[in-house]
Amino acid sequence: MGIKVCLAGVTGWTGQCVAKAILESSDLELTSAVARKSAGQDIGEALGIAKLDRSVSADIDDALAQGVDVFVDYTNAASVKSNVMAALAKKVNVVIGSSGLTAVDFEEIEELANKNQVGVISCGNFSVTAALAKRFALMAAEHLPQWEIVDYASSTKPDVPSGTTQELAEELEKVRKNKLGVPLDQLHGPKEARGAQIASTPVHSLRLPSYVISFETIFGQPHERLTIRHDAGTGAEPYVAGTLLAIRKVVSCKGLIRGLDNLLFSKG
Repeated sequence: MGIKVCLAGVTGWTGQCVAKAILESSDLELTSAVARKSAGQDIGEALGIAKLDRSVSADIDDALAQGVDVFVDYTNAASVKSNVMAALAKKVNVVIGSSGLTAVDFEEIEELANKNQVGVISCGNFSVTAALAKRFALMAAEHLPQWEIVDYASSTKPDVPSGTTQELAEELEKVRKNKLGVPLDQLHGPKEARGAQIASTPVHSLRLPSYVISFETIFGQPHERLTIRHDAGTGAEPYVAGTLLAIRKVVSCKGLIRGLDNLLFSKG
């Protein structure tokens, strides 16, 4: 039997690509799906493919009642936490592809996952190349003491910063504390001009037309700079392989793992 998957946000930009990849795989089964606007439709018809004789659910509890091994969330910042907590309460493993969760949210998620002995894998970005950009930045922070992050997205993205850059900033803090040239309490003018302080990293979120999703970590040294940048295209295909990897891995995990790079580079 394959791994039974429930996908929330099945008709979304990334969700539909992930759903089709699950259907094409030999070891995964799309057992149920959630999408409020498509509720009641056949999952296949909602995806623009052949009927699957399984309906899209409007309610996560109904979708999880179908017998699920892994719940995958590709919804939005307003729904993701309640969805994840509902799945964990039913002792279902979780893969999180939505942004908008805070450090406090992750503490609560990790606590419930450990309590119920299930796994959670959350990635701010499931792209393999984005995971490499993050890992390279963490490597650079071992040698360079000062950096800032610029986070780019379309003008309609409602959450700031992106899940990618929040995750990166929090992990950079584990490498070393960022050295600010002028402490925030010594600045003249609005402190917000220095960006949002995520851990000790200034993160600047640009939201403009023509951007999809990009981020860059800029390291400064006297007389030189190092910029590590990732740019995403207009399609969601780069996020599929990483999501499927997380689905396959999470069933053997307990507790919380954050970051695709931690899966790619893990020796365990």
